[in-house]
Amino acid sequence: MLALLATLQFQLQAPPIATTAVDSLPIVTLPEALRRATGLDPNYVAALGQVDNAQWARRTAFTVFLLPSVNIRTDATKSLPAFFNFGTLKPETYAVSAQLILQYDLFTGGQKIAEVSRTAAALDGAHAGELKARFAAAVLTESDYYSVLAGTELTRVARERVQRAEQQLAVARARVTAGAAVQTDSLQLQLELARARVGLLLQATDLRVARLALGSRVGSTGPVDAAPLDNVLPTDLPLTLDAAVEEAAMQGPQYRQARAAEREAAAAYRWRLGYYLPRATLTGAGIAYDNHFYPQSAKYSQLTLTVSFPLWDNFQRENGVSQARVNRDVARARRDEMERSVRRDVTAAYDGFTTARASADIAAQAVAVARESYRVQQTRYRAGATNILDLIKAQSDLDDAESGSVQARYAARLALAGLEAILGRRLYPEQR
Repeated sequence: MLALLATLQFQLQAPPIATTAVDSLPIVTLPEALRRATGLDPNYVAALGQVDNAQWARRTAFTVFLLPSVNIRTDATKSLPAFFNFGTLKPETYAVSAQLILQYDLFTGGQKIAEVSRTAAALDGAHAGELKARFAAAVLTESDYYSVLAGTELTRVARERVQRAEQQLAVARARVTAGAAVQTDSLQLQLELARARVGLLLQATDLRVARLALGSRVGSTGPVDAAPLDNVLPTDLPLTLDAAVEEAAMQGPQYRQARAAEREAAAAYRWRLGYYLPRATLTGAGIAYDNHFYPQSAKYSQLTLTVSFPLWDNFQRENGVSQARVNRDVARARRDEMERSVRRDVTAAYDGFTTARASADIAAQAVAVARESYRVQQTRYRAGATNILDLIKAQSDLDDAESGSVQARYAARLALAGLEAILGRRLYPEQR
């Protein structure tokens, strides 16, 4: 017992717990954090690149459909001994030729039309992927942002717990000295103070890590603090559950992406089928020959119509068609699965927010009840009408209620962000 008292006395006489000075930390608002973090997120950068690639593929598909390809070529040849030159019509040591070739596919078995359809679907899917990546980055950013805010409030709660434990220990010592309480009252409160100080140390560490995580998210090498938000949570969502399900099915980025992938795979399958039809190509060429550059001695023009059909290519055509058909069937199955799961996903997110919102209200009421219970038990203990265990229980209930209230409020905000990610739009844009 004496060793325990000495240990607790050493802990109580320890220097105050150091806290991080936040005045010198850069502060970021939520809209600024979302803007900065989105531009730094690798997945979003990749999604933007996919949009750019899809746009160029779309331009290429239209260009091939409307315009011929153009190729310019020139050759310079030195012959020993002299060789017949088609430009000068006599043997020459040097021969120079230049060609201008225009080529246009008149018929490709529907491949050009299929490519236009495929690139349109790919572009739609890329836009949906960009929106999906943007909201995914926003959810991660909001999670880090709310972790800093929650950590700040939980650190305050832990600090208040230490202060309450110190105050109650002083009261208990006075009552023990006066003979109104036994020595174990002081020991119980010394244990509570030790636990409170350990909790404050742990919470301060969590807060430092959360600030570093937010800083990394927004592009800073050091810790960044989050600007406080108002504690007013949305009471009701601006749309019903059925409306949310319908909107997500039509405009939700992940569901749009699945439909676009199916259309793209179907168009790729039609493109492969084009190899079973002949191909007609019109080629125009202008050729000039001479013994120096630019050749002008002899000029010829050619117009060629080429019709080709691959009768046998060692099953390469059939292999490509089979792979395209499998990809189409897989994309269709994924789209069906996404459409079947849309109500489940939206309901989980929708009810998740409403439950979190109600939990935040209940947690706020619990704080008021726990605070009043602690006040009553504190008064009763000072008057000698209750024992120390009831006081410590009331103090612990207050700590738990305050921590639960903080966590419930930010859990509701994060649940709202998850629902917005499914819908692909902000429900309360004025709060961002």
